[in-house]
Amino acid sequence: MEPSQLIQNLMNGLAIGSVYAIFALGYTLVFSILGIINFAQGAVFTLGAYFTYALVSGQFENNGLLKGINLFPAGSPFAGNPWAFGLATLIGAALAGLIAVLIERLAFRPMRARGAEPLLALVSSLGVALVIVNLIQLLVGAESYSFPANAYGEFRPALTFNVGDKVVVIRSVQLVIFAVSMVMLGILGYVIGRTKVGKALRAVAENPGTASLLGISVDRYVLITFFLSGFLGGLAGTLVSLAFGIGGPYFGQAFGLKGLAVIVLGGLGNIPGAVLGGLLIGLAEAFVPADYSAYKDAVAFALLFAVLLLRPQGLLGKAQIQKV
Repeated sequence: MEPSQLIQNLMNGLAIGSVYAIFALGYTLVFSILGIINFAQGAVFTLGAYFTYALVSGQFENNGLLKGINLFPAGSPFAGNPWAFGLATLIGAALAGLIAVLIERLAFRPMRARGAEPLLALVSSLGVALVIVNLIQLLVGAESYSFPANAYGEFRPALTFNVGDKVVVIRSVQLVIFAVSMVMLGILGYVIGRTKVGKALRAVAENPGTASLLGISVDRYVLITFFLSGFLGGLAGTLVSLAFGIGGPYFGQAFGLKGLAVIVLGGLGNIPGAVLGGLLIGLAEAFVPADYSAYKDAVAFALLFAVLLLRPQGLLGKAQIQKV
């Protein structure tokens, strides 16, 4: 492989892999606290993209009940420069986080209160995801949407540099995606590792009963976990849609499956494992030859299958010891 192509693929893989990582962290946080998979995370991912799009564009023009309704008749205050777009992205992610909190109240808390099996909570979250996706389709239609060309101000569309006699082209949006993802991973790592909230979350994840005896409100930190999970999912949705557009209400489903592959690959409930798994899958997809690009979505699961044959607990997961 030419050095220029190698650099190009590395950048492509790191950009999409970093998004996979922050999206999968949403799954990991919930699993580490409750021991269940939140199948509504893909729908929250989609909502984050739509929320940000609504703030930036101000309206949905194609179809649905919201067709023709303009949120900002005088022009959106969230478009035209990177700071405004960044604020819209944060608001969209925060709204997605609040939706995740609502999902916890409607789909997970009643199951916990009744002592239901984890499988029932999983099915409940899947039902909520289907309701959200169909509600999105009812409100804005099934068409695709793309952010306006000037959504985040005047940027060079791509950066170019030479490697030997070859030209490497890196899209500016890829650099933005990678930088934002790395910043978010750093912030989350600091919150989980260094703050009182993070220590309380780790205590609840380790043993909810003991944490409660120590005066930690388990229910409160479950809500915080779901908010963080939804925030990360909504942010990932915006970053992906910034590069590829919003592919309709169901476009979060494929990324939801990728997120599951990432957390299993890295190790269920393991935060560094989710980051490593996301980057590995992103890089693996980036190095799929162009002639076989239609099959790159299968790479995540092929890699997952190969790793689990050798290490069933995932790359950084710990083997479960069963006492008899």
